[in-house]
Amino acid sequence: MGKPTGFMEYERHTVIDRAASERVADFDEFHIELDEEERQRQGARCMDCGVPFCQSSYGCPVDNLIPEWNDLIYHGRWDEAFERLMKTNNFPEYTGRVCPAPCESACVLAINAPAVTIKDNECAIIDRAYNSGLMKPRVPAVRTGKRVAVIGSGPAGLAAADQLNQTGHLVTVFEREDRIGGLLMYGIPNMKLDKELVQRRNDIMAAEGIEFRPGVWVGRDIDPLRLRTEYDAVIIATGATKPRDLPVAGRELSGVHFAMEFLTANTKHLLQSGRHQSDGPNGHDRALGGECGGGATREASRLSLNGEPPVSARGKRVIVIGGGDTGNDCIGTAVRHGCSGLKNFELLPKPASSRTAEYPWPVYPRLYRSDYGHTEVKSSFGADPREFGIMTKGFLGDGQGRVRAARTVRVKWEKPRGEPPRPVEVPGTEEEWPADLVLLALGFVGPEQELVEAMRLETDERTNIRAEFGEHATSLPGVFAAGDARRGQSLVVWAIKEGRLAAREVDCFLMGSTQLP
Repeated sequence: MGKPTGFMEYERHTVIDRAASERVADFDEFHIELDEEERQRQGARCMDCGVPFCQSSYGCPVDNLIPEWNDLIYHGRWDEAFERLMKTNNFPEYTGRVCPAPCESACVLAINAPAVTIKDNECAIIDRAYNSGLMKPRVPAVRTGKRVAVIGSGPAGLAAADQLNQTGHLVTVFEREDRIGGLLMYGIPNMKLDKELVQRRNDIMAAEGIEFRPGVWVGRDIDPLRLRTEYDAVIIATGATKPRDLPVAGRELSGVHFAMEFLTANTKHLLQSGRHQSDGPNGHDRALGGECGGGATREASRLSLNGEPPVSARGKRVIVIGGGDTGNDCIGTAVRHGCSGLKNFELLPKPASSRTAEYPWPVYPRLYRSDYGHTEVKSSFGADPREFGIMTKGFLGDGQGRVRAARTVRVKWEKPRGEPPRPVEVPGTEEEWPADLVLLALGFVGPEQELVEAMRLETDERTNIRAEFGEHATSLPGVFAAGDARRGQSLVVWAIKEGRLAAREVDCFLMGSTQLP
């Protein structure tokens, strides 16, 4: 806990965002950290709740010791807070930026007051550790001689690799893309997760002894069955990268893309040809390398596009189909490209603005929230881009193979007794929406099957690799699975949890016992 009466004395204050009109001109992180005194007050709000639901099954999947490091923040014991944070989470620099914070929804204080700023506190601890030099390589003192191959370098694969390396095994991580990080590198835009930070974390793991092999596609460049003979164990952490399609008329038209095509191409172009622009002496943000406490004024450089990425929204009327984080990331990216207009279609009805009987505390609720992209569109074009309860029926072309519009109909949701809810079209609500670029952000349906089929692995009814949670062993001896490839599309924090559990099982498989948490 923090200060016994802190939750009654101090109001919740989150990090400050740069103005939407300013930040859409670049791809830098846009949060400004609170000063140290205010951050300590936020730690002080952690109450003596008795049962900390924030770290229960309703809250943090990685079992973060949240009340402990909140208390340490309050007392200014930052080094100890860092040590407690790293006991349970390999990558707080990622979860502190991109996690939707189920811990805060489960915070006991949130029953009748604004929750503790758990996510921001976590990010402040790890950023301070980088800036002070605490976050540095920890090279294992002893090696076991056992070799482990990890296929996929997203959060699950990296968490497993980090755990196994620290216990002394020799770990090689294979990644088909040209950079290590998976979803963290190419699936999340730079303004949400700075790629210099991802690279810095990768460099630390490389210095600790992990071998990274980017640009190697297991299943094409290397026979996956060969890995079984060359390594003592294999972990598959390739993610759920098969996107859900929209099989409607006009889907084949030029200008209709999956969200990840758009986001990946943008980040690759940004990293390859991006340029930095100074915004003068008054720029500050929470990006790595700034002053601890965030209140100091410093010269800031802004990362912006140089030239056009392969899939560009510049000057185009954009429609993003699908909500969620991926849809919002497409929105924020399109605005930064300089689109001429943007609409976001969501099939589900507009959520309530506060908890309903369907989402009682401490369940994570589906609520109407405005994320950074929605705010930026409203700032740029004067209105929130979202249209709820709308179904896309097809796309219209311009006669030359390019998309020019989307056809939609409004829907209402009905729930027949004993059946799941279903959308019902509302007669007379058909519309056409002009569009030059359509981005499909409809989620993912499971892992790509090429590797699964090559290794003849059993799958479940959703095409995920079959492996029991907590055991993570596949149908092929010595081969384990973790993250979205096993559980389906989920959160970064769940991928870290699965990577840690898989590492524990691999260590036990190799050594007969394990001391990994």
